[in-house]
Amino acid sequence: MNDLIKAIEPAPNPNIPPLRPGDQVSVHVKIVEGGRERIQEFKGTVLAVHNNGAGSTFTVRRIASNGIGVERTFLFTSPRIEKVVVERHSKVRRARLYYLRSRTGKSARLKQKFD
Repeated sequence: MNDLIKAIEPAPNPNIPPLRPGDQVSVHVKIVEGGRERIQEFKGTVLAVHNNGAGSTFTVRRIASNGIGVERTFLFTSPRIEKVVVERHSKVRRARLYYLRSRTGKSARLKQKFD
């Protein structure tokens, strides 16, 4: 039974590197607009990584114009993701960074981690 499930579920996208909460990432997503396909970049902080087999996702939050926060959740198995670039790692002590939603300014910053 387990082999049957593994045969059916899609393989993870090879263009997505291992992600951790607190990473600053740039997600390049294919967007269909007016019958044409283009690549749109979504830069932000990884708030959470949900490991759930074929349903594994990661949530990215960025601050748009006028200080409005925008969050998007991406599937690890999505063929719409062209590539994910990890720009920097941050030092965090928890697995879900939902507290950043209520923070603004300097208190919303994360300290960079140098490997």
